[in-house]
Formats: sequence, structure tokens, C-alpha cells
Amino acid sequence: MDRSAALLLACSLGLTTAATTAPSLASPMAPAPVRWNTGAAVWTTSAEAMETFINQGEITDRGLEGGLNRSGWTSSQVREGLSKTYAVDLIGLSRFLYSDPGVTFLDQQTRSYVPYATLKAQSVEALRSAIIADAADGQISAAGILANLPVDFRLADISAQPPLDGSQNVWPQSGCQGARQCTSWLSWAVFLPANLQAISRGQS
Repeated sequence: MDRSAALLLACSLGLTTAATTAPSLASPMAPAPVRWNTGAAVWTTSAEAMETFINQGEITDRGLEGGLNRSGWTSSQVREGLSKTYAVDLIGLSRFLYSDPGVTFLDQQTRSYVPYATLKAQSVEALRSAIIADAADGQISAAGILANLPVDFRLADISAQPPLDGSQNVWPQSGCQGARQCTSWLSWAVFLPANLQAISRGQS
């Protein structure tokens, strides 16, 4: 792992003081920030269950528990990573997300995590709106992005081939180890705001 990747991983998982911990979620999440899909079975993790985990550390949902077990991280690492906030430049970040490279990035970042009803058809627009809404105050976090999703999202594991194979594009690949860390939805969620901060700084 190179130095920059190691630093990003440390920031994402709360091992440095470069970011601050959000004490609680300020706004309600979409009713279902994630629906875990395996074959014909779908398990919905409610916003309430996700908020309870982030704010209190209690795991009250079996879908979330399964996701944590498959993430490659400890629950405390994931919880801290989800609540970490990062400073971003809203204008620069918005400009990127509406550019051609930004649309490609959003499409890659919603490889299997997609709006429940429309799947990939509106995944770019939905994730972009959540990111920009959370970044309005110049701060961004995984919890904040989830809280601003406009519709229920689904981790779609309904195909043996990408993009709907239940895997996510975790960035940077050098910052994760093993198949679980490098493809899990929770790893993706933890890394996303740090990724966006790096993009924002590159646009300013």
C-alpha cells in the first residue's frame, strides 16, 4: 500500500484526526438506505436501524449484521468510518459530478448499489443529488450521503455478471485487502466521502 492510500484508509476508518466525528444524523435517511439482495431474497435495513447503529453502536437488524460480517472490517471501524466528516469544496465537487468524468465516476460508484425501482437507470442522478445535498454546508460523510438519498437504494445481487453482482467498486483498491474489503458495500460507503474530498481538492 502506498503512502497516500494508507493515509486515506486511516482517515476513512477514523485512525487520524484529519476528520471529525458527527455526533448524530441531522436529517432522516431514505426509508431504506440499503436493501440486501441475494438471489430471490431481499432484506431491508431501515433508516432507523442504520441510525441506531451509527449513533449508538447497536446492531438491531440482521441485514446490517450480515453486511458487517461480510465487510472485512470490525463493526466499530465501520461505525466510525460512516460518521466521519470531511471538508469539501461544494462548487468544485458539483462541477466534477456534472462533468463527463464525474458521470463516469458516479456510474462506477453505483455498480450494484442502485435505486430500488429503477436500478441503473437513475443511479447517477440519485447518488449525485445525495452527495451535493450533503455537501451544501462544506462537509460530507457517508452517513450524510445515506441520509440524503432521494429514494430507497438496493444492493442488487441479481446477476452472475457485473454490474448487478452485489459487488461495489471500493476506492482506492490499494487501501483494501481481500475480496471482502475490496467489494463490500460498507467498505464502499466508508471510503466514498474521503474519495470525494480528494476529488474536491483536485477541482479547487
